[in-house]
Amino acid sequence: MILTPIGTTAAASAGAQANAANDPAAMQDRFLKLLVAQLNNQDPMNPLDNAQMTSQMAQINTVTGLQTLNLSMQTMAEQFGTMQQLQGISMIGRSVLAEGDRMSFADDGKGTGRFDLASAATDVKVEIVTPGGVLVDTVALGAQQAGRRTFQWDSSKYDGSAGDLRFRVVAVTGDTAVAATPLMQQQVMATGSMAGALTLTLEDGSTVNYANVRGVL
Repeated sequence: MILTPIGTTAAASAGAQANAANDPAAMQDRFLKLLVAQLNNQDPMNPLDNAQMTSQMAQINTVTGLQTLNLSMQTMAEQFGTMQQLQGISMIGRSVLAEGDRMSFADDGKGTGRFDLASAATDVKVEIVTPGGVLVDTVALGAQQAGRRTFQWDSSKYDGSAGDLRFRVVAVTGDTAVAATPLMQQQVMATGSMAGALTLTLEDGSTVNYANVRGVL
């Protein structure tokens, strides 16, 4: 004889009762039974008129429709969560672009950086700086159109650790500054979820919301 734990039985019973209480078909069935009982026991001298009956039918149809809509939305949310998890798994090992001011360096010491230029600029330059903001070198790019731009910098003449360096973009049109967003290339190490949104854990240990990723390389 197989014994079922009391706690398990109680939990299953509670779950079944909750499902029955939320099931639109069960709700409609209970309403119809109550309506039939009301009709059978109504005062013959003051019967339920058509307007009252129509109003009650409309109310149960509205409640049933809302309950069905809620169940459909819940199912869609679960499916969306599953799709996000699969999408996150496929991102592991890929390189992405997110906001950041570090360059990626090749074996030959050449650093590559990217940035998004909000509008066209007549003069653009990239300043290579230390973490403390000390200027190390400048890369002149001249006039640039709006959009994503890439630059390279040779670190072979730099004595320190090039991986610690940062860059900042100075762009102008005449005397007017042009906004530029620095981008950093990093590899995705893991994925997660926060407040229902997909998050990516990058190689430097930082976490970025997938919606804030500017590109996948």
